[in-house]
Amino acid sequence: MDVRRITINVAGRVYPLNVPAAEEETLRKVGKQIEAMIKDFELNFDVRDKQDALAMCALKLGTNAEVSAKANEKNINASNDRLMKINQLLEDLEK
Repeated sequence: MDVRRITINVAGRVYPLNVPAAEEETLRKVGKQIEAMIKDFELNFDVRDKQDALAMCALKLGTNAEVSAKANEKNINASNDRLMKINQLLEDLEK
């Protein structure tokens, strides 16, 4: 596995990471998104320090992840239902 050493800047701190090459672009993108979110929170809300901005980022990202997970679960369940109906139709045709 190709592992790369990269640095990500979050909230004014530099974090060295060893990451699989396939994940490097994603980590850099997420790092930039977090930085943008921090700036947005600092500009638009009464944020006292970076800790508050990071906590707000964590809440927003966690909420987004949970909403996506629920939507994915709903889509999977709907797809399973459709596949079971199709399977039943095929079984009925074989009879």
